[in-house]
Amino acid sequence: MNKRKRTKIVHEGNHVAEVDVELLEDPDGWSPYLSLEDAYRLDDVREALRRGDVKTAANYSRVFSLTPIVV
Repeated sequence: MNKRKRTKIVHEGNHVAEVDVELLEDPDGWSPYLSLEDAYRLDDVREALRRGDVKTAANYSRVFSLTPIVV
């Protein structure tokens, strides 16, 4: 089984989070896929951003605030 590090993007409201995960590749099954721990981490970040809890989301990821540009 091979592992590759990737960054997944989670977008909720005016915030974006970059979450580092490992993609698992298995020649015998469907791949690539996330470990259960990484999937839960993505869900935790998404839920924290939905609640507006940027501090909790920042514990698991890098969080950015989006600012609309009016032209």
